[in-house]
Amino acid sequence: MQVFVTGASGWIGSAAVDELLADGHTVTALARSDASASALAAKGVSVQRGDLDDLDGIRRGAAAADAVLHLANKHDFANPAVSNAAERAAVETIGEALSGTGRPFLLAAGVAGLTDGRPATEDDPSPAHGPDSPRGGAENLALGLVDRDVHAVALRFAPTVHGAGDHGFVAAVVEAARRRGVSGYPGDGTNRWAAVHRSDAARLVALALAKAPAGVRLHATAEEGVPTREIAEAVGQALDLPVTSIDPDDAAEHFGWIGRWFGMEGSATSTRTREWLGWEPTGPTLVEDIAAGAYTAPVE
Repeated sequence: MQVFVTGASGWIGSAAVDELLADGHTVTALARSDASASALAAKGVSVQRGDLDDLDGIRRGAAAADAVLHLANKHDFANPAVSNAAERAAVETIGEALSGTGRPFLLAAGVAGLTDGRPATEDDPSPAHGPDSPRGGAENLALGLVDRDVHAVALRFAPTVHGAGDHGFVAAVVEAARRRGVSGYPGDGTNRWAAVHRSDAARLVALALAKAPAGVRLHATAEEGVPTREIAEAVGQALDLPVTSIDPDDAAEHFGWIGRWFGMEGSATSTRTREWLGWEPTGPTLVEDIAAGAYTAPVE
């Protein structure tokens, strides 16, 4: 298939593109910068210059493709309204381009915050509806396109898609530990984060394109939930720092922007995803990655 990809040079996207190419697909990717364009072209990807605000370009790319993989997001945590609006507009635009075609539309979403007191499952709908909700309610918007003959699939990624080179949530937790001189966890540290290695997440994307039924929610979660205390202990051991509880009321000040997220429950199962796709994660666990220096080894 000819696949149009947004976010193709990102942490998950770059690995997913490698999987798509290995499976024999051709890829056209949206690239915002010269560096991203060069890296993608070196892989044999056709580059379309633009970003999430270039809705005409997104429309052209989607209309010309056999499938669309939407992984881009502005991730502006200081101004989430901007990120939410851009995400919703992009999904609306892709939906318009694919409506009535039956073509696959896979979009990135997340498992954090879906449920309270238990791991989320693929049957749990996102509570985010409407343009003012998190991510602009994009998951529900996209899945609603099934009624317009779009083969929409939600790819819900774990809060941490980990591995060497990750600059996401765990990297922010590590940076807070370096800055504060202690490796902290919120409260009693029993809230959990689902986790998946980047290589396993990328393989799930390729399998989803090939096998996922329309309208489903897939969970890219290899580990159902890693307690935040265990994450902090692994970071503390890797950095040779003491480990301590942080009062939840002080989390934002102690951890910075990641404090809000580190205290959330983000556990999720992936039982049905594995059944649908035949997906079996093989990468290291989050704690194994931290212990191996994925987040703490000096950058050469």
